[in-house]
Amino acid sequence: MKVMTKNGIPKTLDLDTPEERENVLGALRAIQALPQDQVRDKLMSILRRYPRPEGGLYAKSQLIDAYERFVEEGSLARDPALKRRLRGRPVRTISGVAPVAVLTEPFECPGECIFCPEQAQAPKSYLDGEPGVLRAIQNEYDPYEQTHVRIQALEALGHATDKIELLILGGTWSYYPESYQAWFLRRCFDAMNETESETLEEALRYNETAPHRNVGLVIETRPDWITPDEIVRLRRQGVTKVQIGVQSLDDHILKLNRRGHTVADSKRAMRLLRLGGFKIVLHWMPNLYGATLESDLEDFKRLWDDPAIRPDEMKIYPTALLEHTGLHKLWERGEYEPYSEEDLIELLKQCKLLIQPYCRVNRLMRDIPAQYIVAGTTKSNLRQIIQQRMAKEGLRCQCIRCREVRGKIQADFDHATLDIVSYTTDATEEYFLQYLTPGGYLAGFLRLSLPHAPRSELAIPEIRTAAMIREVHVYGPAQALGAHGRGGQHRGLGTELLEIAAEMARDAGFDELAVIAAVGTRRYYRERGFTEGTLYPIQPL
Repeated sequence: MKVMTKNGIPKTLDLDTPEERENVLGALRAIQALPQDQVRDKLMSILRRYPRPEGGLYAKSQLIDAYERFVEEGSLARDPALKRRLRGRPVRTISGVAPVAVLTEPFECPGECIFCPEQAQAPKSYLDGEPGVLRAIQNEYDPYEQTHVRIQALEALGHATDKIELLILGGTWSYYPESYQAWFLRRCFDAMNETESETLEEALRYNETAPHRNVGLVIETRPDWITPDEIVRLRRQGVTKVQIGVQSLDDHILKLNRRGHTVADSKRAMRLLRLGGFKIVLHWMPNLYGATLESDLEDFKRLWDDPAIRPDEMKIYPTALLEHTGLHKLWERGEYEPYSEEDLIELLKQCKLLIQPYCRVNRLMRDIPAQYIVAGTTKSNLRQIIQQRMAKEGLRCQCIRCREVRGKIQADFDHATLDIVSYTTDATEEYFLQYLTPGGYLAGFLRLSLPHAPRSELAIPEIRTAAMIREVHVYGPAQALGAHGRGGQHRGLGTELLEIAAEMARDAGFDELAVIAAVGTRRYYRERGFTEGTLYPIQPL
């Protein structure tokens, strides 16, 4: 008998059905036959070759469950290597939290970008073959089911899920109706809380003591939709991190690609977000129409040279040439040409050498299935290729992701030392407080922001005289709340960083210290001397 979720998707598989049984066995044996170094690149193609009879792809958690049942009945020999391939390394939670990505339903977009695909079943700029979109379609874009099923899948793969970073993807969040946003968020939180709520405010309150506490809430939007009023609304929703599609810092390139906003819009958005304490993830796209290898490298330099930019995190999305887009028509007329794979790799290598130590590069390539890309590189492991080339040439990227502890449990956290990186933006003095292990790995960090621009730009009186903590993060694999003994979490590094930040803010003349806290971290900050404000926990200095 199948155990079903609310929308009819099986949690476990009916292996008595001949077609299901044949497909699952086929998938398991194909994965088993792969050389270890090809598992990552070939797994998705295998899942597509052996789909679920009722449509969609098998989840890893379903295949693990089926593997155990086949071994028990004698249809498969026990193979620990196969199970490890299905489980994978704990990459998803290796940075200390469990990321859960959900997608909003397809909706009109205010942009007319010539590079964006548009499909009826996917939000604008997304494709129905991307793994995250496939999961959303299988769950009929229901926010509760997407969140619930993803948490279950992470647990089935052995991940701790009591600290969740919720990423809401799907395009311009700020453009969706407010009623939809409130409903969508409430249902995501209901899934994390494992209880129903009547309002978003009630769901947020429940999450303070929930089984799966929200330690970060991420949305994505456009620069021209960030306003002072939007900053307030995002905080009321519990948002802590904002992804904005800047794409380029050249107004001519933005106009050629019909992006619909200007560089000035991007700078204004980043200023408002920084004053509000948000972590800022900037999307940047090399190889746009009208760009060259040389102009892209100069554009990337401006990300760090211009005090109005200087992002906390980045996603680098090389422009993908997709059918049924304006860019594809230009390519057919011979007016656009994707960079060769070798040129793109060399460009991204040069870009990585420019990235500052306070920034984390989350992606170097979008997870677009190769069959959608008409021309240009289709490699999904560009980061790995570039890292290998840099290592061969004796080069090293200084971004957070390349330095963080991740799975290095043997790292010496007890002898980590403090290092402070400071830099100026157009609105703040920023201090990146980082603890480094003797081996040079990043064990944890805090972003302290001391505003010098008038906070009156925001309609949030409670932070007008406050220094701001924009992020606290301690690395090592995610551990259950209260657990000790593995990695860097729960060793007191976070508390030490808070104390140092408070002392620095006091010495700089600030009377209060605020923190942009996700709802699931409110108790943590209360226990460390912060009191609950309207939108931010605040500590008197």
